[in-house]
Amino acid sequence: MNAFLFFLLQHGPAAAAGEATAKVNLLSPSGGLMFWTLVIFLILFAILGKLVLPKILAAVEAREKALEDAIEGAKRDREEASRMLAEQQRQIETARGEAQKLIVEGRQVGEKLRADMIEETQQQQQAMLERARREIETEKQRAISEMRREAIELAIAGASKVIEKNLDDQSNRKIVESFLSSIPVTETKRG
Repeated sequence: MNAFLFFLLQHGPAAAAGEATAKVNLLSPSGGLMFWTLVIFLILFAILGKLVLPKILAAVEAREKALEDAIEGAKRDREEASRMLAEQQRQIETARGEAQKLIVEGRQVGEKLRADMIEETQQQQQAMLERARREIETEKQRAISEMRREAIELAIAGASKVIEKNLDDQSNRKIVESFLSSIPVTETKRG
């Protein structure tokens, strides 16, 4: 652009009129220079206004629109994040409540299972005691029967020696068994 101005200064109206300038001073105001500077400025302004300025304005508007969209998107994202955070907190609270409920239910089930196991153990213990009592009673009856048999044998042997007469074993056995059956059996109590 400086070259163009220099050209105009050399070939402008002053040069055409034949004025010879020995030295051009750009700092001193000159009417011709001001006129041509203004003309060039208006031409460049018109060219820039027609070709470049709409593109620059469109780019600025697009950038502004993109910024506004980005701000709106950020607001929407922040609102969505807030909503999701609230939903997550609500779900966490629900999960905590369910966990507490499961813990309470687990304790209750554990206590019930413990009580059932204690009851079952007591029932098994009672059954074992009953079975032991029955076995003791059976052994007692068998021991009494054995003792009776031995007593009968001893009584027969003793009676045979006393009487010195040998009766047949079968009739002697019947006599002693009937006698022993008539004797009541006394049970001893255990503490």
